[in-house]
Amino acid sequence: MVSPFLDTIAKLLAERGIAVWRFEFAYMAARREGGSRKPPPKAERLANEYRAAVAELPRGGAVIIGGKSMGGRVASMVADDLIKESKIAGLVCLGYPFHPPKKPEQLRTAHLEKITCPTLIVQGERDPFGTRAEVDGFRLSPAIGLHWVGDGDHDLGPRGTSGFTRKGNLTAAADAIAAFARGLAGPPN
Repeated sequence: MVSPFLDTIAKLLAERGIAVWRFEFAYMAARREGGSRKPPPKAERLANEYRAAVAELPRGGAVIIGGKSMGGRVASMVADDLIKESKIAGLVCLGYPFHPPKKPEQLRTAHLEKITCPTLIVQGERDPFGTRAEVDGFRLSPAIGLHWVGDGDHDLGPRGTSGFTRKGNLTAAADAIAAFARGLAGPPN
Protein backbone atom coordinates (compact mmCIF):
# COMPACT_ATOMS: atom_id res chain seq x y z
CA MET A 1 0.00 0.00 0.00
CA VAL A 2 3.08 2.19 0.16
CA SER A 3 4.78 2.74 -3.16
CA PRO A 4 5.75 5.83 -5.12
CA PHE A 5 2.89 5.12 -7.57
CA LEU A 6 0.20 4.76 -4.89
CA ASP A 7 1.57 7.68 -2.85
CA THR A 8 1.40 9.94 -5.91
CA ILE A 9 -2.09 8.84 -6.98
CA ALA A 10 -3.42 9.27 -3.42
CA LYS A 11 -1.91 12.78 -3.24
CA LEU A 12 -3.35 13.75 -6.62
CA LEU A 13 -6.79 12.45 -5.66
CA ALA A 14 -6.68 14.31 -2.33
CA GLU A 15 -5.90 17.50 -4.27
CA ARG A 16 -9.14 16.84 -6.18
CA GLY A 17 -11.19 16.44 -3.00
CA ILE A 18 -11.23 12.64 -2.94
CA ALA A 19 -10.29 10.98 0.34
CA VAL A 20 -8.28 7.78 -0.08
CA TRP A 21 -8.08 4.92 2.41
CA ARG A 22 -5.49 2.26 1.72
CA PHE A 23 -4.99 -1.24 3.01
CA GLU A 24 -2.77 -4.09 1.98
CA PHE A 25 -3.37 -7.78 1.69
CA ALA A 26 -1.67 -9.93 4.33
CA TYR A 27 0.71 -11.45 1.78
CA MET A 28 1.91 -7.97 0.76
CA ALA A 29 2.34 -6.88 4.37
CA ALA A 30 4.46 -9.99 4.98
CA ARG A 31 6.62 -9.13 1.95
CA ARG A 32 7.05 -5.55 3.12
CA GLU A 33 8.11 -6.77 6.56
CA GLY A 34 10.83 -8.96 5.06
CA GLY A 35 8.85 -12.14 4.61
CA SER A 36 8.74 -14.54 1.70
CA ARG A 37 8.56 -13.27 -1.88
CA LYS A 38 6.55 -16.29 -3.02
CA PRO A 39 3.77 -15.68 -5.56
CA PRO A 40 0.55 -14.11 -4.29
CA PRO A 41 -2.44 -16.29 -3.47
CA LYS A 42 -5.13 -16.69 -6.12
CA ALA A 43 -7.29 -13.57 -6.39
CA GLU A 44 -10.39 -15.48 -5.28
CA ARG A 45 -8.70 -16.20 -1.94
CA LEU A 46 -8.22 -12.48 -1.28
CA ALA A 47 -11.90 -11.50 -1.64
CA ASN A 48 -12.68 -11.86 2.07
CA GLU A 49 -9.74 -9.64 3.01
CA TYR A 50 -11.07 -7.01 0.62
CA ARG A 51 -14.60 -7.23 2.04
CA ALA A 52 -13.22 -6.88 5.58
CA ALA A 53 -11.33 -3.72 4.57
CA VAL A 54 -14.50 -2.21 3.06
CA ALA A 55 -16.40 -3.01 6.26
CA GLU A 56 -13.88 -0.86 8.18
CA LEU A 57 -14.36 2.24 6.02
CA PRO A 58 -16.01 5.28 7.59
CA ARG A 59 -19.57 5.80 6.38
CA GLY A 60 -20.83 8.98 4.78
CA GLY A 61 -20.59 9.93 1.15
CA ALA A 62 -20.14 7.73 -1.87
CA VAL A 63 -17.55 4.99 -1.53
CA ILE A 64 -15.62 3.92 -4.59
CA ILE A 65 -13.46 0.85 -4.19
CA GLY A 66 -10.54 -0.07 -6.33
CA GLY A 67 -6.93 -0.93 -6.48
CA LYS A 68 -3.77 -1.26 -8.50
CA SER A 69 -3.25 -4.47 -10.48
CA MET A 70 -4.17 -7.44 -8.23
CA GLY A 71 -5.98 -5.09 -5.83
CA GLY A 72 -8.16 -3.82 -8.66
CA ARG A 73 -8.81 -7.34 -9.85
CA VAL A 74 -9.96 -8.45 -6.40
CA ALA A 75 -12.05 -5.29 -6.02
CA SER A 76 -13.73 -6.05 -9.34
CA MET A 77 -14.58 -9.54 -8.11
CA VAL A 78 -16.48 -8.23 -5.07
CA ALA A 79 -17.90 -5.00 -6.54
CA ASP A 80 -21.26 -6.30 -7.74
CA ASP A 81 -22.06 -7.83 -4.34
CA LEU A 82 -21.01 -4.67 -2.50
CA ILE A 83 -23.04 -2.37 -4.74
CA LYS A 84 -26.12 -4.58 -4.29
CA GLU A 85 -25.58 -4.25 -0.52
CA SER A 86 -25.43 -0.42 -0.95
CA LYS A 87 -21.89 -0.36 0.47
CA ILE A 88 -20.25 1.21 -2.58
CA ALA A 89 -21.12 3.46 -5.51
CA GLY A 90 -18.44 2.38 -7.99
CA LEU A 91 -15.13 0.77 -8.82
CA VAL A 92 -11.80 2.09 -10.15
CA CYS A 93 -9.03 -0.24 -11.34
CA LEU A 94 -5.54 1.07 -12.07
CA GLY A 95 -3.49 -1.14 -14.35
CA TYR A 96 -5.98 -4.01 -14.49
CA PRO A 97 -4.26 -7.38 -15.05
CA PHE A 98 -6.36 -8.59 -17.99
CA HIS A 99 -3.89 -11.48 -18.46
CA PRO A 100 -0.41 -12.40 -17.23
CA PRO A 101 2.38 -10.73 -19.24
CA LYS A 102 3.17 -12.61 -22.46
CA LYS A 103 0.19 -14.96 -21.84
CA PRO A 104 -2.74 -13.24 -23.58
CA GLU A 105 -4.60 -16.55 -23.82
CA GLN A 106 -5.00 -16.61 -20.01
CA LEU A 107 -7.71 -13.96 -19.79
CA ARG A 108 -9.03 -12.74 -16.43
CA THR A 109 -12.10 -11.09 -17.90
CA ALA A 110 -15.06 -13.48 -17.55
CA HIS A 111 -16.59 -11.52 -14.65
CA LEU A 112 -15.91 -8.21 -16.43
CA GLU A 113 -18.26 -9.25 -19.23
CA LYS A 114 -21.24 -9.08 -16.88
CA ILE A 115 -20.23 -6.67 -14.09
CA THR A 116 -23.00 -4.15 -13.32
CA CYS A 117 -21.14 -1.89 -10.90
CA PRO A 118 -20.16 1.42 -12.52
CA THR A 119 -16.48 0.87 -13.28
CA LEU A 120 -13.54 2.89 -14.54
CA ILE A 121 -10.38 1.11 -15.65
CA VAL A 122 -7.33 3.34 -16.04
CA GLN A 123 -4.88 1.48 -18.24
CA GLY A 124 -1.57 2.26 -19.92
CA GLU A 125 -1.75 1.86 -23.67
CA ARG A 126 1.19 -0.55 -23.66
CA ASP A 127 0.56 -2.29 -20.31
CA PRO A 128 1.96 -5.85 -20.63
CA PHE A 129 -1.08 -7.07 -18.64
CA GLY A 130 -3.39 -5.77 -21.39
CA THR A 131 -2.48 -3.32 -24.14
CA ARG A 132 -4.97 -1.03 -25.79
CA ALA A 133 -4.91 -3.13 -28.96
CA GLU A 134 -5.72 -6.28 -26.94
CA VAL A 135 -8.35 -4.79 -24.64
CA ASP A 136 -10.19 -3.10 -27.48
CA GLY A 137 -11.01 -6.63 -28.72
CA PHE A 138 -12.34 -7.94 -25.37
CA ARG A 139 -16.02 -8.31 -24.55
CA LEU A 140 -16.54 -6.06 -21.55
CA SER A 141 -19.72 -4.95 -19.79
CA PRO A 142 -21.22 -1.61 -20.81
CA ALA A 143 -20.83 -0.64 -17.12
CA ILE A 144 -17.07 -0.36 -17.72
CA GLY A 145 -15.44 2.82 -18.95
CA LEU A 146 -11.81 2.83 -20.01
CA HIS A 147 -9.38 5.70 -19.64
CA TRP A 148 -6.27 5.10 -21.73
CA VAL A 149 -3.01 6.65 -20.55
CA GLY A 150 -0.71 7.73 -23.38
CA ASP A 151 2.15 5.29 -23.98
CA GLY A 152 1.75 4.10 -20.37
CA ASP A 153 3.12 0.86 -18.95
CA HIS A 154 1.67 -1.04 -15.95
CA ASP A 155 2.53 1.92 -13.69
CA LEU A 156 1.27 4.35 -16.36
CA GLY A 157 4.83 5.46 -17.12
CA PRO A 158 5.67 6.36 -20.73
CA ARG A 159 8.86 5.82 -22.68
CA GLY A 160 11.18 8.82 -22.69
CA THR A 161 10.77 9.46 -26.40
CA SER A 162 6.97 9.21 -26.48
CA GLY A 163 6.15 12.85 -25.79
CA PHE A 164 4.28 11.88 -22.61
CA THR A 165 5.55 12.23 -19.03
CA ARG A 166 4.93 10.17 -15.90
CA LYS A 167 3.71 13.29 -14.09
CA GLY A 168 1.33 14.13 -16.92
CA ASN A 169 0.04 10.57 -17.14
CA LEU A 170 -0.61 10.33 -13.39
CA THR A 171 -2.30 13.74 -13.42
CA ALA A 172 -4.53 12.65 -16.31
CA ALA A 173 -5.38 9.44 -14.44
CA ALA A 174 -6.34 11.40 -11.31
CA ASP A 175 -8.45 13.78 -13.41
CA ALA A 176 -10.28 10.83 -14.99
CA ILE A 177 -10.93 9.25 -11.60
CA ALA A 178 -12.20 12.55 -10.16
CA ALA A 179 -14.55 13.03 -13.13
CA PHE A 180 -15.81 9.45 -12.69
CA ALA A 181 -16.39 10.06 -8.96
CA ARG A 182 -18.28 13.30 -9.64
CA GLY A 183 -20.45 11.47 -12.16
CA LEU A 184 -21.40 8.87 -9.55
CA ALA A 185 -22.31 11.55 -7.02
CA GLY A 186 -24.82 13.02 -9.46
CA PRO A 187 -25.39 16.67 -10.30
CA PRO A 188 -24.94 19.26 -7.54
CA ASN A 189 -28.11 20.46 -5.81
